[in-house]
Amino acid sequence: MAWTYLFLAAALEILMGLFLKLNEGWSRPGPSIVAVMAALSSIFLLALALRSLPVGTAYAIWTGVGTIGLVLIGLVFFNEQLSWTRVFFLVLAITGIAGLRFSEAA
Repeated sequence: MAWTYLFLAAALEILMGLFLKLNEGWSRPGPSIVAVMAALSSIFLLALALRSLPVGTAYAIWTGVGTIGLVLIGLVFFNEQLSWTRVFFLVLAITGIAGLRFSEAA
């Protein structure tokens, strides 16, 4: 169940980042409220996951999945540029996250 909590927390981290973008510097109340609620919910679920997962592994996966998700959202919805350098580092991040996840199972 800890891994489920962790990946739900990461999904909420992505949601938080998206709504931070949409709140336009805290000037829009709706997106601002969603961002804060997603952040608090994400941290709550991360805390539940940390009951049984190592803190370093869980935190790295939480932030890594959030980062990758937000990069992809930026590419798709905000027309951010994709370069070979960004692709390389995204692949590196995914490899690192998978490595942490599966080294924990060993």
